[in-house]
Amino acid sequence: MRYFFEIAYNGKNYAGWQSQTNALGVQAVMEEVLEKMLRTAVSVAGSSRTDAGVHCEQQFFHVDISKDFDQRDLILRLNSFLPKDISIQSIRKVRDGVSARHDAVERSYRYRITRKKNPFLEGLAWHYFKVLDVKQMNVAAGMLSGEHDFQCFSKVKTDVNHFLCTVKKAEWRIDGDLLEFTITANRFLRGMVRAVVGTLLDVGTGKTSLKEFQVIIHSKDRKKAGANVPPYGLYLTKVKYPPQVFIRE
Repeated sequence: MRYFFEIAYNGKNYAGWQSQTNALGVQAVMEEVLEKMLRTAVSVAGSSRTDAGVHCEQQFFHVDISKDFDQRDLILRLNSFLPKDISIQSIRKVRDGVSARHDAVERSYRYRITRKKNPFLEGLAWHYFKVLDVKQMNVAAGMLSGEHDFQCFSKVKTDVNHFLCTVKKAEWRIDGDLLEFTITANRFLRGMVRAVVGTLLDVGTGKTSLKEFQVIIHSKDRKKAGANVPPYGLYLTKVKYPPQVFIRE
């Protein structure tokens, strides 16, 4: 049977989701612990590849498991053995051939900025002290909606067939001293959200006009967009699938 595991993690101590030969990824941690629990080799495939230091409130990965097991018991045992910064939230059966990555229809990210230095948000939000015009930033964010070629916000060296993404929602919200950016799309490019946030901040400070922001979107040139913001303010918050991929029990 194929199963979807729902996972959450604090990305501070990891080089992103993907397993790497010279750095620790969340994927490698999960595979090691699952193999000990199930006493068999497993291969974990995730829904998204977060960068080093990025956090995750909800992500899914799929695993093929041949033996029967109690899902609640396995969740308890996994969370007992996993590091404190990784947690399994749920396990669900899915139909054969369903992919955690390719069958996802929507993903959402949030970027958190604190306007006031807060030691309790250290490593969980970026302290940004410049004065910002949030209304202008939201006007610019609205320009991201729809299907566009977002090559200007992508890392230069990336293995993709195309740079088209359909953004369904992009907006800034003020919550006390916190400034949060939420973006939802069918897919994201490597480094895309951090580059988008950096460029929108340039709009907020007046460095980039709304007209210039629109030109950047259509430029397909990463050099014209703003700098990447730090990874520790970024969270993968939601991954959505068609309901028919799941098997009701």
